[in-house]
Amino acid sequence: MSMFCYQCEQTAGGAGCTKVGVCGKNEDIASLQDTLIFGLKGIAAYAHHARELGARDEQVDAFMHDALFFTLTNVNFNLENHINMVLKCGEINLKVMELLDKAHVDHFGSPVPTEVFTGFKAGHGILITGHDLLDLEELLKQTEGTGINIYTHGEMLPAHAYPELKKYKHLVGNFGTAWQNQRKEFAAFPGAILVTTNCVMPLTASETYGDRIFTRSVTGLQGGNHIADRNFAEVIAKAKALPVLAEKAGEYTLTTGFHHNAILGLADKIVEAVKAGKIKRFFLIGGCDGAKPGRNYYTELAEKVPQDCVILTVACGKYRFNHLDFGTIDGIPRLIDLGQCNNAYSGIQVAVALAKVFNCGVNDLPLSFVLSWYEQKAVAILLTLLHLGVKNIRLGPSAPAFVSPGVFSVLNEKFGLQAITTPDEDLKAILG
Repeated sequence: MSMFCYQCEQTAGGAGCTKVGVCGKNEDIASLQDTLIFGLKGIAAYAHHARELGARDEQVDAFMHDALFFTLTNVNFNLENHINMVLKCGEINLKVMELLDKAHVDHFGSPVPTEVFTGFKAGHGILITGHDLLDLEELLKQTEGTGINIYTHGEMLPAHAYPELKKYKHLVGNFGTAWQNQRKEFAAFPGAILVTTNCVMPLTASETYGDRIFTRSVTGLQGGNHIADRNFAEVIAKAKALPVLAEKAGEYTLTTGFHHNAILGLADKIVEAVKAGKIKRFFLIGGCDGAKPGRNYYTELAEKVPQDCVILTVACGKYRFNHLDFGTIDGIPRLIDLGQCNNAYSGIQVAVALAKVFNCGVNDLPLSFVLSWYEQKAVAILLTLLHLGVKNIRLGPSAPAFVSPGVFSVLNEKFGLQAITTPDEDLKAILG
């Protein structure tokens, strides 16, 4: 890569510095500043959700100001300072994920492992996608007794595991997969569609669902309908005006809801299975999904993980393989879905708890991280893992374009961060 910066008046040629900044900034400093800004965007998303539930943290808010000021023109050209600031961003993201987790559990109860239906129930339907559980709760309250069934999509799947959402009998199932398949899936869903937060794709001339899609909060679509508050009367009216969904059996059942509280409830069984040699290794395979070729790597890797290993997964990357049956080890599921991207916090809590039990560091555990990244929240989570000193993370499907070769080299040297290769090569390297 070469750097690109046009944040001040003395930009080369008035268009952008691409080799070195006229100010003296080099591509590694520019790369770390970009990384910091992307990490802050991830923190902002989680802080937004937490604040909607009445939770905020002064330290998180203050860091947003300090870190943005840090990237201002001609503030700091010290490489070590930038690496420290990026790792501090990871520390603050851990704090905001904890804040959001507590807000979710306090409001909706602690998630429990739950099987989710993937067909249709007879009746009118609304499909809800995104991350905002408060939007879903309000939609469930307003549709209770109306004969409308609610279906989740994408990162809303883990909602089925929260007791205060599970209690609504008309939250009936999940339709569709990850965000990048939405155009085909939204066209195939006959009801109204509600999009909360990010992961929405622009409407084009060929989309047939523009009149029945509604956005909420920060989300917006040119040509779509926007709901300014949590009054979903328009969505409900649209759902009732559309044809009913015919009864349809699901092709498979999905399981979600392995919050760290639920997993730690199985801790004794898990520890016994590890000590008895029945569980040899844990793989955290997860992150964002996307449309780029090469992402079938994650499906193939999950399928090739040996039978004596357990797979933890998180975020919409799980849709690459969560429909497959991985079986159990002594009653412990071999596929454990932690939930939404912010529930990476649960993965961290499980790792810390296991390290305590086995009296070792997280890097000494039989635990491997193989992550897929797409956007800023995944960047924030990666920075959190680096802040915690987690080593030998594999990242794909490709290295982020904003990370310069120099910065990647430092992260590789310091943390063993590396790009994925092939499932066979990576498994051979991990399993020795």
